[in-house]
Amino acid sequence: MSRTATLLLGGLLILVLLAGLLLGETTLTPAQYGQAFAHPGSPAGEVLWTIRLPRALMAALIGGGLGLAGAALQGLLRNPLADPGVLGVSAFAGLGAALTIALGLSAVTGAVEAGALVGALAAGLLVSGLAARFREPEALILLGVSLSSLGGALTALIFNFSPSPVATAEVMNWLLGSVANRDFGDILRALVPMTLGAGLCLWSARGLTMLTLGEETAALSGLPMASLRTAAVAGAALMTGAAVAAAGVVGFVGLAAPHLVRRLSGDDPGKLLIPSAVAGAILLTAADLISRVLPSEQELKLGVVTALVGAPLFALVAWRASRSWRA
Repeated sequence: MSRTATLLLGGLLILVLLAGLLLGETTLTPAQYGQAFAHPGSPAGEVLWTIRLPRALMAALIGGGLGLAGAALQGLLRNPLADPGVLGVSAFAGLGAALTIALGLSAVTGAVEAGALVGALAAGLLVSGLAARFREPEALILLGVSLSSLGGALTALIFNFSPSPVATAEVMNWLLGSVANRDFGDILRALVPMTLGAGLCLWSARGLTMLTLGEETAALSGLPMASLRTAAVAGAALMTGAAVAAAGVVGFVGLAAPHLVRRLSGDDPGKLLIPSAVAGAILLTAADLISRVLPSEQELKLGVVTALVGAPLFALVAWRASRSWRA
């Protein structure tokens, strides 16, 4: 990617983070902004530094992880429709977290995160095995949709058999996705698996690049392709599980982010990883800002905003991909 494009993406990310800090449901006067910067402990400072800043940073972290996971899966499967949500990874991460909440374990520190990570890793391993068995993109997407539907059905069973209406409401509210009321402790807890997952995906970049030359060429390249494939799946699953645990199910970011920057990075999936992460951070921070500033009695959930934008984009990408498959 060119230096100009890198600076442009970085500048956009800074702008949306700044907007996330300065804008919100509560309107502050210029004097209050000055007070917040001069005295961080003031009421206006509490709004900026305790409420808005952690929320904006969490949205950027979650969006960056989902964008990177989507780019890794698209490169690994060589499929423009690959995405943690489309392939069922998000659904099983949500299933694991929902089961943890329904069992009354949400009060245990790290239990929800662990449940989401276990679900995401299980789905990631299954997707990897299916990818090795079924090469056709149509077949893999259909299998992924089936896997996502299974995760949704099992989550519905949790609603059906949950003995507590409070737990049911908590699961439902959490599944819609949100980064509201997050603090710096939440960011640090999500940062650990996010960093590990990002490292695995970035390490797999050489393998993703080699796969563009075909399976036989990749096998003869001398690279540890099996390890690189596993790293890509595990990294994407770790980041997706951490994202679901921290913010609930937020769809379509992993699908949209790589497509927005693909022309800037060329056709090399290895070089697409970092730009996709930045694009994902921009997308989700902007989506969270929209959910906050829209005039409504009740704040829109983050997952609702991303679905409203992402679903038409998914249809467009699927239509374009179907034309190339027919050709």
